[in-house]
Amino acid sequence: MAKVATEKTATFIWEGTDRRGQKTKGEATSTNRALLKAQLRKQGINPSKVRKKSAASLGSKGKKITPFDIAIFTRQMATMMKAGVPLVQSFDIVADGLEHPSLRELVITIKYDVAAGNSFAGALAKHPRYFDDLFCNLIESGEKSGALETMLERVATYMEKTEKLKKKVKKAMTYPIAVVSVAFIVTGILLVKVVPQFQEVFRSFGADLPAFTLMVIAMSEWMQAYWYIILGAVIAAIFVFREAKLRSQAFAEALDRLALKAPIVGPILHNSAVARFARVLSTTFSAGVPLVDALESVAGATGNSVFRYAVLKIRDDVSSGTQLQYSMKSTGVFPAMAIQLTSIGEESGALDDMLAKVADHYEAEVDDAVDNLTALMEPMIMAVLGILVGGLITAMYLPIFQLGQAV
Repeated sequence: MAKVATEKTATFIWEGTDRRGQKTKGEATSTNRALLKAQLRKQGINPSKVRKKSAASLGSKGKKITPFDIAIFTRQMATMMKAGVPLVQSFDIVADGLEHPSLRELVITIKYDVAAGNSFAGALAKHPRYFDDLFCNLIESGEKSGALETMLERVATYMEKTEKLKKKVKKAMTYPIAVVSVAFIVTGILLVKVVPQFQEVFRSFGADLPAFTLMVIAMSEWMQAYWYIILGAVIAAIFVFREAKLRSQAFAEALDRLALKAPIVGPILHNSAVARFARVLSTTFSAGVPLVDALESVAGATGNSVFRYAVLKIRDDVSSGTQLQYSMKSTGVFPAMAIQLTSIGEESGALDDMLAKVADHYEAEVDDAVDNLTALMEPMIMAVLGILVGGLITAMYLPIFQLGQAV
């Protein structure tokens, strides 16, 4: 499907009078003031002032608009449309019920664009920061087929499930890292601030200290001397890692391959990529998008370069006449169950439904795996904390215990 064309636009604040002579004001996006004034006059508004908004970008002030916020907006629009509320009026109702100021501003801006005669997809395409090509193309498909309310509902379901899946995977990745990082920070503070206090006390004993205590004291002295180098090295490593991932495609792809092979976390990332593939392909195919075009959209939505290249290979195979199930099997990255269900879908003519079942199954697999991982990690994390913090405390109190036994 062709991408929606976009023009460079700006946000304007306008004031004027309506057909009844009452003062009104609002915000709208347009390419220039003259075009916006013409659009307002078509709506029966006589503009008296039109000025460019000074904010650098929509949503730059206040709370950030998240993909989950966009999913809520899409769900509410689907509900309004299915209830028979006209599109422009739906924007007003949804905007009035939003507590998120930046999202309300975004909805109002889209409303003015649509009221000025632009298509819904065209109005959304002016905000690529919040609505990607896949979103806009699906809405455009719904508008052209006359089933916009159905398409909004499908897009809302797709976004809700996708964001839930991302949240689960993020939890699996960040929870143990965050806790272990805190443990190492606490250990560093103990070595730099607490151990030296005990060291002063030990000097007054005039006796040999246990080997374990001497080792901890040596670590403390090393940390006191080089803590700033360690901190700088950690910050530099994080910065270099982020920049390398952003700037080097080869490095990012190597990380994606390594992540899929990682123990425990690897299967979760693999299943989440399969679920995203099936969910996006089901949504696009059910919207009437041709399979080859749908696979083009799916490739960028899997979240992993290994699957992206696999989907692009599938697209090339399908375009040359190969069945989807055989193409998936040839890549070697899709599990047998996903291939079998796809095969059944192709044979029965219900590919979108079977792909939705594939997505549901692997999303449930990810949910269970993350819950099990959390339950498994908690005792492991407690063990790490016990070894680090408990070991330091034991090392500091060993000389005191020995002194007490000697007395």
